[in-house]
Amino acid sequence: MSRALMRRNSSSGGSGSTGKGVVSGVASGVVPGLGQLINGEGDKALGVFAVSAIAGLGLWSAIPILGPVAGLVGGATWLYGVADGYLTGKRGKRR
Repeated sequence: MSRALMRRNSSSGGSGSTGKGVVSGVASGVVPGLGQLINGEGDKALGVFAVSAIAGLGLWSAIPILGPVAGLVGGATWLYGVADGYLTGKRGKRR
């Protein structure tokens, strides 16, 4: 997997870390999993994106019972991705 979007470890941990949680949260709100990728968590990013994509496909499926369930799963995954991207970015957790 390409590491172009992953955060680099840097020795300067000063005032530049203030907005990193917001950037990761907004990025994950636009594309589920992108905030995790920015935070350096590639495996988690792939999982969040895969669950969101599969739930999104199920939302528009022809099976009436699966649509609302997939919508709830997709919405919950989206909220998890945004919150996790923000909190992990704010903490500055790096691998």
